[in-house]
Amino acid sequence: MEKSRPSDGPLTEAEILTWLTETDAARLQGLWARADGVRVRHVGDQVHLRGLVEISNHCVRSCGYCGISHHNRSVRRYRMGAGEILECARLAAELEFGTVVLQAGEDYGLTREFVTQVVRQIRARTPLAVTLSLGERPEEDLESWREAGADRYLLRFETSDPGLYERIHPSVPGQPSDRFALLARLREMGYEIGSGVMVGIPGQSYESLAKDILRFAQLDLDMIGVGPFLPHPATPLGDFCSTELAPNQVPATEDMTYRVVALSRLVCPEANIPSTTALATLNRETGRELGLARGANVIMPNLTPAPYRALYEIYPGKACLSETVDQNAQGIGERLRSLGRPPGRGPGSRRHAPT
Repeated sequence: MEKSRPSDGPLTEAEILTWLTETDAARLQGLWARADGVRVRHVGDQVHLRGLVEISNHCVRSCGYCGISHHNRSVRRYRMGAGEILECARLAAELEFGTVVLQAGEDYGLTREFVTQVVRQIRARTPLAVTLSLGERPEEDLESWREAGADRYLLRFETSDPGLYERIHPSVPGQPSDRFALLARLREMGYEIGSGVMVGIPGQSYESLAKDILRFAQLDLDMIGVGPFLPHPATPLGDFCSTELAPNQVPATEDMTYRVVALSRLVCPEANIPSTTALATLNRETGRELGLARGANVIMPNLTPAPYRALYEIYPGKACLSETVDQNAQGIGERLRSLGRPPGRGPGSRRHAPT
């Protein structure tokens, strides 16, 4: 029997599952067009540029796929100084980006006081919005950073299946992980909140992924980041072979990632959704462009200084490792012009529809 075609109303779990398992290329073109139309109506044509600065590759977590996890003893660790971070923020402002994103492993060497001072100085010296992605930190840290001027916090839940989450992301002893509770507290503190998932985690079913996408809507996310499962070879899951899949295993492919980007746009029309570096890693020629054509409206050029960029190897072969910051920014500008998508101006916060 032929699959029913999803309606134009809010998506149900069954409709999401239909799209995730769709095999008809023509129907998928309809999904891309629908997501792009929703993107135009709700967030417009501007592409917001977020300058990404990977400020430390220390991490207390032992995630089963991540190259900078605590259990990988071969990593040469680094932690940027305040002056280096502020110089990257200055460059982001000079390039007319709207936001700087400070990302790291879960590194308690980045103390509450240090991050507070860095955020305060960025806000005092530049017009940039500040997004933090520093892992599961104590509420006192998060409150201090918010009071210093941090605007947004990104904490991906990776999968809403608790058993699967625990297998790939074991808790630190004495620190049980509850990212959904922490996202709720971040919103109460006044942050815009961002989260997301990996596509193709070993053991991830289509039903599980459909539930993840519905969870985006339930959380009313301001930002959604999705990317393919790209394990580092020096990790317990590094030898997972995505070409030999169980019947209901979601593949970690470019195509499946576009589907999740598009469906994320449909369930959260106002959210800021990046076309990620991971997509560009899978398809260096047109990965970012196809993401932008299928619902995304954000790009995050990497501003991490070259000596550190190669050391922040969460997965191998990351795009843009060989490019200078200027080359990366220039290339993105040229690609946006070719798409007729102007770069955004200002902080690019979520645009809420009138109530």
